[in-house]
Amino acid sequence: MKRYCLALDLKDDPRLIEEYEYWHKAENGWPEIRKSILEAGIEEMEIYRTGNRLMMIMETNDLYNETAKSTSDAANPKVQEWEQLMWKFQQPLPWAKEGEKWVLMEQIFQL
Repeated sequence: MKRYCLALDLKDDPRLIEEYEYWHKAENGWPEIRKSILEAGIEEMEIYRTGNRLMMIMETNDLYNETAKSTSDAANPKVQEWEQLMWKFQQPLPWAKEGEKWVLMEQIFQL
């Protein structure tokens, strides 16, 4: 298992943040998105929020390959539809590269 921690900001609008959280409740998530996550080798995924900052923790198995996941997502119309919907709420971190949404965080401490 490998753990990844990523960060992203939401637009600082309480109404949009509330709607973003709505889409991330188990009963409102799209089954196609869950399937694409699991099929990529992501076994656990959690998203936390403080203010408009998000942190995602992913636990992956040996099948996970970031490049393969990106290629698969680009070819999946339902994933693209979801990403378009999510972009309504999201904004890149100031230091994100062009076109980058979730930014990989660097671990700086472990107990």
